Amino acid sequence: NGTKWIYLGTGEGGSGHMIDAEANVYPTVNIGNQEWMAENLRVVHYSNGDAIPNITDNTTWGGLSSGAYSWYNNDAATYKIPYGALYNWFAVNDSRNLCPPGWHVPSDAEWTTLVVYLGGVAVAGGKMKPVILWNSPNTGATNASGFSGFPGGKRFDYGTFETNGANGYWWSTSEYGAYNAWYRYMYST
Repeated sequence: NGTKWIYLGTGEGGSGHMIDAEANVYPTVNIGNQEWMAENLRVVHYSNGDAIPNITDNTTWGGLSSGAYSWYNNDAATYKIPYGALYNWFAVNDSRNLCPPGWHVPSDAEWTTLVVYLGGVAVAGGKMKPVILWNSPNTGATNASGFSGFPGGKRFDYGTFETNGANGYWWSTSEYGAYNAWYRYMYST
């Protein structure tokens, strides 16, 4: 409306917006008692201003033990918006934080709360997926929650990119060993 973001979606209802360390503005949505970003993060600096390395080489990506990001297929012009950045676990787990103050990457328990609120794993994905950008058949997609999860694909530990359009993956902060964490995903089917 010229002074603040107003939610215009079809989900539960917007709360407002979030601004990252680079002044990117993201709409947010209230789902149950939680407030979620309604766009994928695309910040390339930690919240303290330190740069996150953009690693384009597959071999280098696969050998990392520090934080990094990339754009799908190393193509920011096509994939930065709406898919956001692809971060490795080390960037997610870094004490400098990807998210601005007051925000955080959710824990697995927070993801579970969201999924249960939306009716369980059999239906939550459809309520979190928009009807656009997903490969057919995009089963159950209504985005009724307003979450707006796009199928940004992933970058494997060995560096290759896969599944843009078919799958979306979201980190949690709940560790699964020294080099990985629990994550959530949605498929087009």
